[in-house]
Amino acid sequence: MSGHSKWHSIKYKKGITDQRRGKVFTKVSSMIAIAAKIGGGDPDTNPRLELAISKAREINMSKDKIKQAIKRGTGELAGTVIESATYEGYGPFGIALIIDVITDNKNRTLSSLRRTLTENGGKLGKSGSVAYLFEKKGLITIETKNLDPAKKEELELTAIDAGAEDVDESEATIDIYTNPKELNQVKTKLEAAGFKTSSSDLIMDPKNTLEITKKDKAQKVIAFIEKLEEIDDISKVHSNFDIPEELV
Repeated sequence: MSGHSKWHSIKYKKGITDQRRGKVFTKVSSMIAIAAKIGGGDPDTNPRLELAISKAREINMSKDKIKQAIKRGTGELAGTVIESATYEGYGPFGIALIIDVITDNKNRTLSSLRRTLTENGGKLGKSGSVAYLFEKKGLITIETKNLDPAKKEELELTAIDAGAEDVDESEATIDIYTNPKELNQVKTKLEAAGFKTSSSDLIMDPKNTLEITKKDKAQKVIAFIEKLEEIDDISKVHSNFDIPEELV
């Protein structure tokens, strides 16, 4: 992976964040609600909810907003019923896609998704059509600007000792991969050791990547993924494309 940028690293390098789109609070609130709906409203017994609340704290969401989102999911708060779904498909140049959505209207979401895929040379696939190309991982990101260069080796050793499976460095970030079930454990130990984490999340990590080495193709792929993430109901986009850092 060294020397190349996956989508999460590209977003850091380009400064593309949900915050800049003004959508982050809505998306994280929906993540909390769906986690509470599926596993209950107690983060101590619901790891998915614990992770969603962690993301809410990363963006400084207030405790009241978090509680409101939990109650929305558990049904204690009247309002729109939401549900989650995952779609698989292909984008331009044959890149594989796994798209997670949280929505109150699947027909609306599916219509927007189909239109965006079709307009950009992509298409939906059947369930299982690309899932075998990925595996679920925990991902902890530390921005290199937040890390003393002299402590990089210490960070790697601390991460591995905490249970991390791999550590990968790019120009903008250091990415720490974990078993999904050990994500929160590794993050907690890193922060206890004094390392400031930028984000933590569950991802679908590609087992093999599709390299995009032409500048015009790289631009088209990045613009396409951005369009997908602009759809309000889409919470995450996972793909197997890989772009050299010099093209980002």
